[in-house]
Amino acid sequence: MDSRKIIDILRGTIDPNLRQQAEEELTQMKKIIGFTPALLQVVMMGELDMPVRQAGVIYLKNMVAQYWKDAEYEGGEPIPFHIHEQDRAMIRDAIVDAVVHAPDLVRVQLAVCTYQMVKHDFPGRWTTIVDKISIYLQNPDTMLWNGSLLCLYQLVKNFEYKKKEDRGPLHEAMRMLLPMCYERMVHLLPDPSEHSTLLQKLVLKIFYALTQYHLPLELLSREHFTEWMEVIRQVADRPVPDQTLQVDEEERPDLPWWKIKKWALHILARLFERYGCPSTVSKEYKQFAMWFIKTFTQGILQVLMKILDLYRNKIYISPRVLQQTLHYLEQGVGQSIAWKLLKPHMLSVVQDVLFPLMCYSDSDQELWNSDPYEYVRVKFDIYEDLVSPVTAAQALLISTVRKRKEMLEKTMIFLMQVLTTPNVDPRHKDGVMHMIGTMGSVLLKKKIYKDQMETMIAQYVFPEFQSPFGFMRARACWILQNFDEIKFKSEQNIMAAMNCIQNSLLNDHDLPVKVEAAMALSAFLASQNKAEKIVEPNIRPIVQELLKVIKETENDDLTNVMCKIVTTYTDQLTPIAVEMCTQLAATFQQVVDAEDGADEKAITAMGLLSTIETLINCMEENPKIMEQIEPITLQVVGLILTKNVMEFYEEALALIYSLTSTRISPDLWKCFEMMYQMFRNDGFDYFTEMMPALHNYVTVDPDAFLSNEAHLLAVCEMCKTILTQDCSEDDECHAAKLLEVVVLQCQGRINQCLGSIIQLVVERLLREVKTTELRTMLLQVVIATLYTAPDPLLQVLESTTLPNTTTTLTSHFIKQWIHDTDCFLGSPRE
Repeated sequence: MDSRKIIDILRGTIDPNLRQQAEEELTQMKKIIGFTPALLQVVMMGELDMPVRQAGVIYLKNMVAQYWKDAEYEGGEPIPFHIHEQDRAMIRDAIVDAVVHAPDLVRVQLAVCTYQMVKHDFPGRWTTIVDKISIYLQNPDTMLWNGSLLCLYQLVKNFEYKKKEDRGPLHEAMRMLLPMCYERMVHLLPDPSEHSTLLQKLVLKIFYALTQYHLPLELLSREHFTEWMEVIRQVADRPVPDQTLQVDEEERPDLPWWKIKKWALHILARLFERYGCPSTVSKEYKQFAMWFIKTFTQGILQVLMKILDLYRNKIYISPRVLQQTLHYLEQGVGQSIAWKLLKPHMLSVVQDVLFPLMCYSDSDQELWNSDPYEYVRVKFDIYEDLVSPVTAAQALLISTVRKRKEMLEKTMIFLMQVLTTPNVDPRHKDGVMHMIGTMGSVLLKKKIYKDQMETMIAQYVFPEFQSPFGFMRARACWILQNFDEIKFKSEQNIMAAMNCIQNSLLNDHDLPVKVEAAMALSAFLASQNKAEKIVEPNIRPIVQELLKVIKETENDDLTNVMCKIVTTYTDQLTPIAVEMCTQLAATFQQVVDAEDGADEKAITAMGLLSTIETLINCMEENPKIMEQIEPITLQVVGLILTKNVMEFYEEALALIYSLTSTRISPDLWKCFEMMYQMFRNDGFDYFTEMMPALHNYVTVDPDAFLSNEAHLLAVCEMCKTILTQDCSEDDECHAAKLLEVVVLQCQGRINQCLGSIIQLVVERLLREVKTTELRTMLLQVVIATLYTAPDPLLQVLESTTLPNTTTTLTSHFIKQWIHDTDCFLGSPRE
């Protein structure tokens, strides 16, 4: 294979004028034996300019991802392309060397190739990867360790989530490689350089991937485990170099010295949570857990308390290190051995660590002022919660006061002291309310606090709705959400709470306040019986404001609030139902068109579709409203089906079902045609979800259904596809049920199709049927035909014989029917 030609083509792929031609040439060349190894050689040419090498390695990565695995195909079909075994053998022989010697920009892509190769070839075709890694790790040149450790990481990652019984090949490899990793770690520990720290981090990532779901006790004797724990403890404990303080605070968490600390604490927290808590571990780890907690708790807690002491003294600690530290303590407060060591320090932790973390911060203020939309997104982002020190502080606080009763009283005394301090800092007041709200579920179970909560809210929370600080008004709404189940003794107080919430939603100028107010409104409507009547006079402006806020924030929690309001105030919202549907549809279009934050947007979009569905279901008794809502909804459905937005197919089909429940307009028949096209293109997997709507099309207006022969043919074609292709029996049950409905609903009017329907069902009955339900459903189609059109049925049964016999289907069917009589008795659905 001519390397120069490959280089020229790769150079063409980064030139916009030559790209298309170059890509076509690569497509032709990729099937030639020798191309893939030659491409790897080009990628490793040090004298070649980096953009060309990057183009080559990305193409190689895609080749390996798509064509490394042996191609699967049915007999008689043409063999799909995959990389020839001769080429794969050459790449397996060279890839570890390539990862070791490649520059970083290339190495990261080659690591992905390695992962795919291990996935398909280890251990069967590629045991030599272990020896290659071992040779490089034994080399004293630390510059060779990064690539070899990266290859080992890909090997371990392949087994990270596999069951214990499937991890044998990994454990066999790690018998040799894990002690080497430990030796390299010990060698590197005294060196605080960036290169050394990055290598140490990679070793810890390997250890974490190896142990996070299964602890291989056969690899880690107590002696070896203790050695690893000491290394990890040292990493967590050692100071970060002073020069890191010169880096901007926002960029510090990405520095290797903070990243390795994060991984060390990640390992400690995971080991303790999964294998070190005697009260929660599985049976196989009970003995280990008792040894772990007695052996390591004191040393680990000393390190963690040291980290918290640094934070308390205003010395920078990265957010993830702080979060993992608090997460470890959260597990520890429930374990008696750990609690004995923690108990003398816990009130100090609450006062000097948790309280400052839960106060409104400078970064909160900056985000609130500069981008309130982002502020709302961050506050409601479940992914942010997973790594946030504030969320970890909440979890530690609630765990402490729930499991250690004396801590609830001590914490409340401290909080009330802060709250009653003259001229208390508003941010401190926010922290107090944040902590009290977090403990809400515990406080409401204690009579002494439960009886005082209404008074506390009236005295300290209601006044904050008039605060000049937006964050305090938002906190006041938030704390009401957390105490929504209080049984108000005073009518005046529940009126005051509802008025404060409504006023915040309707009139506050700060978006985060409006969002919190909407959430509080939903909570009170769900929990307080009197709330519904209090809100009713303002429900129309509330809904209009909520629609506006949903459009601005695209927040999925708010769509749930809207669903709650629609079901609660159906009659009151009828006059503005069309306006609501229009705004929800416009917001859906806006969300779908947005290119950023795909996962978050998808959740919001699903919430909007669900709200539209709720609105339709609530308004279905009002034909005039439905006539206006239908075309708006069909625009949304059409957008999803014509653009093949598969993640919303289920919601779109649910909307069609709701729209077709009582009447089917000409536009909805066009929608039927779109559903059929969707099924033919890529809706095969959504047949079950299509069934309710298809059932409506057949039963709600049979005359219109039969007025166009294409409708009947489309339904029969879909059922035939399901019953003759390799589908699940659940899908086949739905197809059989639909055929039964067609036969019964259209009796005497579908004679042209009856023969093919019977033939289809009978042929399916003659093949293997695993479930009783499918056999019952198929037999019911035959019975329905016997009831509505016996002559065509008997013709098919008499003219068809069992395979390899002279027995007609008539006698076989009667025997089968009698045999399966029990399937038809006592089933109300049938």
